[in-house]
Amino acid sequence: MARGVHKLTARAVAAAKAPGLYADGGGLFLQVAIGRGGAVRRSWIVRYTAADGRRREMGLGSADLVELGDARDAALAQRKLAKAGTDPIDSRRKARKEAKAERTPQLTFKECAEAYIAAHEGSWRNDKHRAQWRSTLVTYAYPVMGGVPVADVSQDLVMRVLDPIWTTKTETASRLRGRIETILDWAAVRGHRTGDNPARWRGHLQKALPSRAKLAPVQHHRAVPIDQMPALYDALSHRTGAGADCLRFLILTAARYGEAAGATWGEIDFKNALWTVAAERMKGGRTHRVPLSKAALAVLKQRHDAAGNPEPSDLIFPSDMRKGAMISQATMAVLLRRMQRAETVHGFRSTFRDWAAEKTNFPREVAEAALAHVVGDKVEAAYRRGDLFQKRRALMDAWSAFCASKVRERSA
Repeated sequence: MARGVHKLTARAVAAAKAPGLYADGGGLFLQVAIGRGGAVRRSWIVRYTAADGRRREMGLGSADLVELGDARDAALAQRKLAKAGTDPIDSRRKARKEAKAERTPQLTFKECAEAYIAAHEGSWRNDKHRAQWRSTLVTYAYPVMGGVPVADVSQDLVMRVLDPIWTTKTETASRLRGRIETILDWAAVRGHRTGDNPARWRGHLQKALPSRAKLAPVQHHRAVPIDQMPALYDALSHRTGAGADCLRFLILTAARYGEAAGATWGEIDFKNALWTVAAERMKGGRTHRVPLSKAALAVLKQRHDAAGNPEPSDLIFPSDMRKGAMISQATMAVLLRRMQRAETVHGFRSTFRDWAAEKTNFPREVAEAALAHVVGDKVEAAYRRGDLFQKRRALMDAWSAFCASKVRERSA
């Protein structure tokens, strides 16, 4: 027997009660600790030097379960492993992780994607957004890797999905990449995969794919030039129907399409000239109060009289094609084309913002609040508690007067 090895005996192990470490030699120690209620706990640890020179300690189990001889054998085995260049602690962790992976159900990428959508689509306010999430995955991702275990999704698979459409359908491909990245992150958090995310852009796919900005420069919504706005509104006032009325209301309130088209009578307060849009209908997720000008109220009163005695839940601008359905953005786009206009529906918000900046002295923050833009500066957002409502009322009255100026000239 080598000197300084096997110092402990089975009797000494059973009798040890004072807290501390008792060396057996060969890197093996009996560790004694006092637990709750004064119970004596004895366990085995082995000390070894890893290949990188670090001194490490590894537990070998309870002395009540592992006998002295078995502890010596285990300590010797771990020290031999360390000497051969394999860290015993890292090796055990890897083995446990592999064992856990074997016990965890192997979900496919499609199963994870569907689970993610089911868990989150309730928080998505836009029906179009919900549909696009699933359709892009079904069309492009599922045929390539839908049936692949999510743990095995690699950069090669991600590239096989994105390469065919990255230069031809850049916007779609970019959004699809982000969705794949999100699903893989979800799978990692849920314990279905480990390692880096192969769909990550920054510092990863950006090295393999050309920048979206270079392939498809941002196309801003075409807006009506400021000086042409009165003439366009005048021409629009000669049009009838839900599409024309909704477009006039959208222009006068600087609202987004979904906010105006989805407006119901219950949101309108005629007495106080106020339109309140609930948080769940707003892009920013916050309730938005819109001051109504006389021109905007005139549009609403005309619609209200035509509807007879509408219910609060009734749409103000229902589709002419489907009763009770929201009028489509395409309907208003067609109307603009018939008027020989190339601008987009959303572009009217840009016209309003340009007019406020170039033709008025209203502060920037008032115009931004009228557009329901979320304050980007966290400090500014923290101190701005109000919604600048009265100042916005003056702004919207001035905007309505500008838009309808040619109508008044014609009526005079």
